[in-house]
Amino acid sequence: MAEAHQAVAFQFTVTPEGIDVQLSHQALTEIYRSGVRSWKKRIIRLKNSVITGVYPASPSSWLFVVIAILATMYTRSDPSMGLIAKIQEHMPVSPTMSTQCQAVVSAVLFSTMLWLLLIFTMRLCLKQLLSYHRWMFEQHGKMSNTTKVWVALVRIFSGRKPLLYSYQGSLPNLPVPTIKDTLKRYLESVRPLMDDAQYEHLTNLAAEFENSLGKRLQWYLKLKALWASNYVSASIGNNLLIQYHLFIFHLISSFCFFSPQDFLYVTPTPIQAARAGNSIHAFFLYRRKLHKEEIKPWLLRSAVPCCSYQFERMFDTCRIPGTQTDTVQHWQDSDYIVVYHRGRYFRLRVYQAGRLLSPREIEFQIQRILDDPSPPLKGEAKLGALTAGDRIPWAKARKAYFSSGVNKRSLDYIERAAFFVTLDDDEQGMMGDDPAASLDCYAKSLLHGKCYDRWFDKSFSVVYYKNGKNGINAEHSWADAPVLAHLWEYTLAIDSFQLGYNAEGHCKGDVDSSLPRPQKLSWEIPPECEEQISQSLAVAQALADDVDFHVFSFRDFGKGKIKKCRVSPDAFIQMVLQMAYYRDQTTFCLTYEASMTRLFREGRTETVRSCTNESSAFIRALEADVCRRLLRAALEKHQQLYRLAMTGSGIDRHLFCLYVVSKYLRVDSPFLKEVLSEPWRLSTSQTPVQQAELFDLVNYPEYISCGGGFGPVADDGYGVSYCIVGDDLINFHISCKHSCPNTDAHKFGAQVRQALLDLMQLLNPKQKEPNKTEESRPEIKKDL
Repeated sequence: MAEAHQAVAFQFTVTPEGIDVQLSHQALTEIYRSGVRSWKKRIIRLKNSVITGVYPASPSSWLFVVIAILATMYTRSDPSMGLIAKIQEHMPVSPTMSTQCQAVVSAVLFSTMLWLLLIFTMRLCLKQLLSYHRWMFEQHGKMSNTTKVWVALVRIFSGRKPLLYSYQGSLPNLPVPTIKDTLKRYLESVRPLMDDAQYEHLTNLAAEFENSLGKRLQWYLKLKALWASNYVSASIGNNLLIQYHLFIFHLISSFCFFSPQDFLYVTPTPIQAARAGNSIHAFFLYRRKLHKEEIKPWLLRSAVPCCSYQFERMFDTCRIPGTQTDTVQHWQDSDYIVVYHRGRYFRLRVYQAGRLLSPREIEFQIQRILDDPSPPLKGEAKLGALTAGDRIPWAKARKAYFSSGVNKRSLDYIERAAFFVTLDDDEQGMMGDDPAASLDCYAKSLLHGKCYDRWFDKSFSVVYYKNGKNGINAEHSWADAPVLAHLWEYTLAIDSFQLGYNAEGHCKGDVDSSLPRPQKLSWEIPPECEEQISQSLAVAQALADDVDFHVFSFRDFGKGKIKKCRVSPDAFIQMVLQMAYYRDQTTFCLTYEASMTRLFREGRTETVRSCTNESSAFIRALEADVCRRLLRAALEKHQQLYRLAMTGSGIDRHLFCLYVVSKYLRVDSPFLKEVLSEPWRLSTSQTPVQQAELFDLVNYPEYISCGGGFGPVADDGYGVSYCIVGDDLINFHISCKHSCPNTDAHKFGAQVRQALLDLMQLLNPKQKEPNKTEESRPEIKKDL
């Protein structure tokens, strides 16, 4: 009850003698400091809003314009061509304001309007400049004179020292491709997957769609694009992109989450609470930078900005289940996290008296949770399984059992928390006699855990294992993997290279032992809800048990050697995956590669269909011992498709939006129905390393992360995530389902490894094939 008493600033008791009032100075001080902290954040937000609102100009430029106009007036010239005099004529007459004062006020008003006009003009010019994408299609290393002039103009109009969201108002809108171009590219993409009869049937359906219903649906899309900044992410009353990701990643497979891992060969400390103390503190340092917009916007080629709106919902965000569609809810500035341990949920405040707790203090609080002997309440232990099962039963259970009383209060604590933390009693990482198998187990644990010890609806959940390893399980609908990877890279670097640990492995610093204990959440779970928890757990457990996961590091070469062959590393790996799949299944399949569309406002992803006529021709030729020229053509085709996807000329988002409009209009299209029913048997994605400057891989080569992975999208397919680290390492995460007799993650991993060597041998015949393709390294437990 100590926490409850400290939370009350005053209490009074009515007695026969009168009213007895008691004040809690500690609680009043806490309220005062929290209020100060809240107002500081509001002032920072207001300041950043002004700076972002006038970008690419700066607030100080207003003063420059005013001084310049006033200076010209005193030189007896009128730069306003009579507008200042017009403003002065229409100003209200005031006896306290002299004529000269009125002239100055009129000049200031004119200067302000001129300044705003200049800002609008600069922003419009920058927006038009950023709509130019021909630079992306030029040969790497060769820049045309037009592009050189364009780069110079972009840098001139981009201003100085941009904040995270400074470019948002200058980014162009995502264009709506023509139906003719989309259908042409679509038919070309499915040609290697069909025989002549199937292809002719689909061609006829496409022609009929283009000449009839397609025109009507396209007109609605263009109409929506006139007022929406992104025609994919916005529709009438709903967010299409959120619905799209919910459909793909939750209804097809409940475990298509992004799950980045810890350092591969190093554990900074073996103490679970200490690791949590440092990294939780680092997460909140990142959130502080995020709120101050101190994170640098991502620039391609150091000049072209990318959309940053996904960062807004990184913290304090939860997905709310619905019977029709889920929604993503975002709150402001939660000062606590929710921690799960051995079936109990705890609310842990990370701010005390307006200040962020030190890593040592967070460690102290986490250790209190680990030492707490209290058992879970009835129905509490496996409550999280509701978020892992089917969505409609969870939405109904939430409305029936969590809409009032103590259950609503505890659920609100979880959903409004900055993020979710799990203290796992298992040990994970590369360890034991079979480090490769233990790494697979580690990745699988991060993907789904026990199916009830994560809160899968939170934007991300951080998992801390008993031996000091950690990782993240991230929900996909609010953002894409590179956004969360940016946070994870920062946290790993701050944890190990800045905060560090003492000689005993504990966090550095002192502890305030008077900190209030973490608050254990209370629940009143009825038997009917317990039954639904059991059903959801059974559904989730069946999916989890069916996932086959394999992780491996390829060290024979990396992007350094691939680039020396003058090819794109990403295109090279995609050809590797095509070759590996063909060798594994003796056929080709519809292949998904995620490409970002963040060159446009509110851009998310687009699909690159990596299986092409060129890639299939090359692989057939390779198996017949022919020819390097076809490989070059296939690589160039993939690069062309990737560039088209990045510049808004992809296939799948356009077709999906046409499908959604058709559903809104309640009309059916046999063509769209057939297109969207095609399974993605090979779903792939690259997770780029974005902050390489935070890691010194030369002096500390063991401080590398294995990246992250996701589950398979199709029941009979593979999910492949790869991360290119430095010049000499490529990490792969491969997933499939045990229930499919034709897929095997380990077998496919071996095919990928061999295909990497074969393609490099083809591009560089002088390359000698190594005797060992992968070297297992023991894990190092090391303090910096």
